[in-house]
Amino acid sequence: MSLRKTSLLLSLVLALAPAWAQIGQRFPSEKRVVPDPVTGTPLTFLTTQPRGDAKIYPSHPQWTADGQWLVFRSNRVKGEAIAVNETTGDLVQVTEGGYEGMLNLAQSGGNKLYFLRKEPGGAGNDKVRQAVEVDLDRVFADSATGAMKPVTAYQRVFATLPAELEAYGDNALDADGQWFYFRIQGKAYAGARLPAGTKIEPPFGPRGMGAGPHAIGKINVQTGEIKHVVSVPFQIGHIQSNSWNPGELVFSWETGGKSPQRTWTVKGDGTGLRPLYPEAPYEWVTHEAFIGKDEVALAIMGHRPVPGVVDPNRPAGTAVEGANPGQEDGWGNTGTREKPTGLAIVNLRTREMTIAGQTPKGSGLWHVHGSYDGRFAVGDDFERGLYLIDRRTREMILLSAGHKTTARDHPHPTFSPDGKKIQIQSALLSADGREMNICVVPVPQDWLARKR
Repeated sequence: MSLRKTSLLLSLVLALAPAWAQIGQRFPSEKRVVPDPVTGTPLTFLTTQPRGDAKIYPSHPQWTADGQWLVFRSNRVKGEAIAVNETTGDLVQVTEGGYEGMLNLAQSGGNKLYFLRKEPGGAGNDKVRQAVEVDLDRVFADSATGAMKPVTAYQRVFATLPAELEAYGDNALDADGQWFYFRIQGKAYAGARLPAGTKIEPPFGPRGMGAGPHAIGKINVQTGEIKHVVSVPFQIGHIQSNSWNPGELVFSWETGGKSPQRTWTVKGDGTGLRPLYPEAPYEWVTHEAFIGKDEVALAIMGHRPVPGVVDPNRPAGTAVEGANPGQEDGWGNTGTREKPTGLAIVNLRTREMTIAGQTPKGSGLWHVHGSYDGRFAVGDDFERGLYLIDRRTREMILLSAGHKTTARDHPHPTFSPDGKKIQIQSALLSADGREMNICVVPVPQDWLARKR
């Protein structure tokens, strides 16, 4: 074979390699520290190439139980998840056969990953789902030595969910790792388990979403037993579990925008269903996330102009069409700053709500989170700015900026378990202004040194 033909064949093999690659495939480190162009904060980019990277949603853990790896979505191997070692920058493929929706990292009992996926080759019924556990410790160990085994040595299917459930990738792992909660879209199944006479909610808002009924189910991770948790008369979204308190869930009424009542909580046995934060008709509540055993952060948005009022800081035609949500007509007089808005924190036990902070103008804080020790809160805004709040003093600073309003998505900040850093996704390095990378932002040392 000629040198030219050999070279062409090698190029073809390399181009197709990701499609053939198995779990444990490794990629070279892309780790790089870049000063923030606005604030000077040192940003540690764990990925720097345009490969379709996206972090796990901020309502869920991002780091493995040992704190060494972050797991994220990527097109390095299309449809598979990747882990990056925060110290070395090594990248490892950690799923094989695909996943759907949320990626769930256990926070105790070793490094494990849980998710739903379509049943491979499943009799032509695309509504059947498998629940999968990945032993990440074995993946990392064998990948490091280059001695990978068949995928069954690392992935375990612990349940197959029948088509009638229409299970979907909104899911969460309980704090003790015993139960895996998932969303049920099967209206016949969910409706049959509603109390008699329950009014089914129709679509709400201009996006035609929000109609029910939906339900939450759970699977025993060890035995595969499937149980019904609760049915509700509306569309469910963003199921999440309390990472410190087993058997406690938060979920949303999903409309694609303003909901009649966005946030809900329920126990893992189906009892205690109630609104988490009872909202007023004019409030636009969104992006709730557990930030401790007793607390949930959420955003009360102030992103929309007051009807009939000309705001000089929001010139006509410069709203945010296409770049940010919530600007279309049909949501009513909601999400304005005529009433208090900001990063709110709800105590699950006392039911009291406090507002930790809010930007003085603009969209306000959008995706929110907090350190597990109760010291700090963080939020992003429509400009992709990252704001850090000292919950004790209410001081707020712009921690990081320059992440490009053209980015494919928002930064979605999430605190690390030790409260010393924040993971985001950023388009700062992208040539097209859209592709995003995985980035870790430190909490300033002088803030960490403050007295509690």
